[in-house]
Amino acid sequence: MWADEVADPQTIDKAWMIATGAPMGPFAILDVIGLNTPYNLALAQAKDNPIEEKIAALLKERIDQNEMGLATQKGFYEYPKPVYQNPDFLK
Repeated sequence: MWADEVADPQTIDKAWMIATGAPMGPFAILDVIGLNTPYNLALAQAKDNPIEEKIAALLKERIDQNEMGLATQKGFYEYPKPVYQNPDFLK
């Protein structure tokens, strides 16, 4: 959905958190693990897979801007107080 520009990361995380009751959505989790590993996985699967190619390119843009997630204090969210931890985030 993100790669196809259907929804932004925060909207996807909100929907995920509401639907599953999880404390974080997939993009918050990506921030925690860092973007290098997901980028490398997407890149490895990009051959003959246009959506993985798009995902790899989008992740690479963030990596190039030093938005690596929690390790750099900025990724899909800004740290130390990411907006998804705000009680009003799911409203």
